[in-house]
Amino acid sequence: MLKILGKRSSINVRKVLWACAELGLQFQQEDWGSGFRDVTEDAFRALNPNAMVPVLIDGDFVLWESNTILRYLANRHGGAALYPQDAMARARVDQWLDWQASDLNRAWSYAFMALARSSPEHADAAEVQRSLEAWHRFMRVLDGRLVETGAYAAGDAFSLADIAIGLSVHRWYQTPFEHPRLEAVDGYYRRIEQRNAFITHCIGVP
Repeated sequence: MLKILGKRSSINVRKVLWACAELGLQFQQEDWGSGFRDVTEDAFRALNPNAMVPVLIDGDFVLWESNTILRYLANRHGGAALYPQDAMARARVDQWLDWQASDLNRAWSYAFMALARSSPEHADAAEVQRSLEAWHRFMRVLDGRLVETGAYAAGDAFSLADIAIGLSVHRWYQTPFEHPRLEAVDGYYRRIEQRNAFITHCIGVP
C-alpha cells in the first residue's frame, strides 16, 4: 500500500491525498511536520534530504516534490483522464501545474502566513500588501484562463492541474481579506468543491 508522509494541513500533502482519492488508490498517511513528527530527524532526511513534506513511499520507491508525485501516480495507476497522453494536452496540464508552484504559490505565501496562520515571522504590513497585490494579479490571470475554457485550468476536463490550483483557490477564499470579484474563479471553485475527493481531504483545512 502507498504511504504518504506529511501533515494534512500542508497544501502539498493534500494535493497527493486528493489525487489518490481521484484515482481510487488506497494509502496510509502519517503526520510529519510542525506539531507532529520532526522532519529533521535522520530517518526522514534519509527519505527527503530537503526535510519537507510530502514524501511518497511505494514499496521500495521513494519520491518527493508534490507535483512530481501527482504525475507519478497518474502515470503508474492509469490516470490518463487526469494527465492525458497526448503531448499537447499533457503540456497544457504541466504548464498550469508549474504555474501554480512557481508563480501563484510564491505570490500568496506571505499574505497567507500572516492573515490565515497569524505567523509572527510574517508581520510586515508592507510585505503583506505586496503579497496580496501579487496574489490578486495571478488570480486575475487564472480568471482570464477560466473565461477562455469555461471549465478548468487546462481545458474542458478536470486534470492534475486543478488539484494543485484548486487548493490554491481554496486558500484564496479561506484567507481573510477583501476579495475582488472574479466570476470565472467563483464558478470554478463551486465546481471544485463539489468533488467528493475535495470534500474528503480539503474541506475545513485552509
